[in-house]
Amino acid sequence: LVNQLPEANLILLRHLFGVIHHIEQNSGVNQMNAFNLALCIAPNMLWLPSPTGPEEESRSTKKVALLVQLLIENSGDIFGGDIASLF
Repeated sequence: LVNQLPEANLILLRHLFGVIHHIEQNSGVNQMNAFNLALCIAPNMLWLPSPTGPEEESRSTKKVALLVQLLIENSGDIFGGDIASLF
């Protein structure tokens, strides 16, 4: 799916997850592991197209957080092994 994104979107995601990956690599110092990072940024990345109730929003946020965590943990495989070299 990532390879089907428009080039500009893919570049943005590579850079975003490059930064997030770098932060996660220092989790021993900053306590921001993939799970914590995902909880912080997931609500700002994807959301439901129309307002729903609190229960549905909570379920949606959890699903998005799991997706973001997966992207963080596998960023090298998904966005290329050289993701750390972007910086």
